[in-house]
Amino acid sequence: MFFAYFLIILLVFGVLVFIHELGHFLTARACGVTVNEFAIGMGPTIFSWRSKKNETKYALRLLPIGGFVSMQGENDINSEIPENDENAFCNKSVPKRMLITIAGAAMNLLLGFILMLILVFSTQNLGSTVVAEFAPNATSSEQLMVNDEIIKVGDTRVHTWNELAYEIMNVGYEPVDITVKRNGEKLVLEDVVFSTFEEKGTTFGSYDFIPYAEQANFGNLIKHTFFRSVSTVKMVLDSLKGLVTGRFGMEAVSGPIGVVTVVEDAAKLGFSSFLYVVCVLTINLGVFNLIPFPALDGGQFLFLAIEGVRGKPISRNVQSYINFVGIVILFAFMIFITCKDIISLI
Repeated sequence: MFFAYFLIILLVFGVLVFIHELGHFLTARACGVTVNEFAIGMGPTIFSWRSKKNETKYALRLLPIGGFVSMQGENDINSEIPENDENAFCNKSVPKRMLITIAGAAMNLLLGFILMLILVFSTQNLGSTVVAEFAPNATSSEQLMVNDEIIKVGDTRVHTWNELAYEIMNVGYEPVDITVKRNGEKLVLEDVVFSTFEEKGTTFGSYDFIPYAEQANFGNLIKHTFFRSVSTVKMVLDSLKGLVTGRFGMEAVSGPIGVVTVVEDAAKLGFSSFLYVVCVLTINLGVFNLIPFPALDGGQFLFLAIEGVRGKPISRNVQSYINFVGIVILFAFMIFITCKDIISLI
C-alpha cells in the first residue's frame, strides 16, 4: 500500500510541477519570449516532441524531481545575445522578466485557491467565530462567554472558524490576548488560557469551544474559501518562521517520503482530507518558491529587483555562483530530510 501511495504522491507532485512550469511558459509566451524547451522532470529525456509552429521542444525526463522552462537568453544577461533579438528573455524589460519569474508560484497559489473552492463548496460546513458552547472543563470559559464574537487572536484578525482554530493552535499554547465583540462592545481579554497538546516535540494550543454555524450561501462560501486560503498561506509562512526561530525541530519537517505517509492518512479519512493535503502542498510549493533564496524564483526576482534599482544587471558570473551555492544547499537539505524520513519508517 505504501508503494501505491508513493505513486500517487509522485503523480500529485508531477501535476503541481506541471502547473508551476506552465505558469512560466504561458507568461513567457504572452510576453513574446522564445521558449526553447518545456520539460517535466530532470535528467535524460524519455520522450520529446518539437512544435513546428514555434520550435519549442516539449519533453518528459527520467527523474520526477522537478521541471523547467528554458527560454532564449534566460542565462545570457551579459553574453553575446544580439540586442535586436526582441524575443530573448534578457532583452525584455525588468517588469516583464519579474512577471515571468513569479508566474509559476502564482499558478500554484491559484490552483490552491481553486482546490480550496472545491473543498469548501463540497463540504459546505461553515463555522463562525461566535462562541456557541464550551466543552466540559474548558479553561477559556473563565474569560470567554457564550455569544462572544472573536475578532482577533493576539494581533491576527480572524473571519472564519478555520482561521480561529488555526490561530489558537498556533499561538494559544501560552496565554494570549483575545479581542471579542460582546453585546455590541469591543473588549480585549488579556491572557486567555487554552488547553494544549504536544506533537513531534512541539506544544500547540487547543480550542475548547464550539462555534455557531454560518449559512452556506454563495457569499459565505466565497468568504470561507478566500480566508481559508489566506490562512493556509499564513500557516506555511508560520512553519518556515518556526523552523528558523527553533519553535519547530527537524522532526517536524517532511520530505517526499514523509509526505506519502501524510497522504495515506488523509486518503483513509476521505476525499476531502486528501484534497486539503494537495491544496496545502500546492500552496506550500508556491510560497516556498517565492522565498528570496538563491536558485528559487524568489531569488531570481530579487536579482531583477536589484537590477531595476541600480539600472544594470548583476554580473552573470556572480549570479551563477550564488545560484550554484543555493542549489547545493537545497539538494543537501533534501537528501538529509529524505534520509530522516527513511529512518523513521524503519
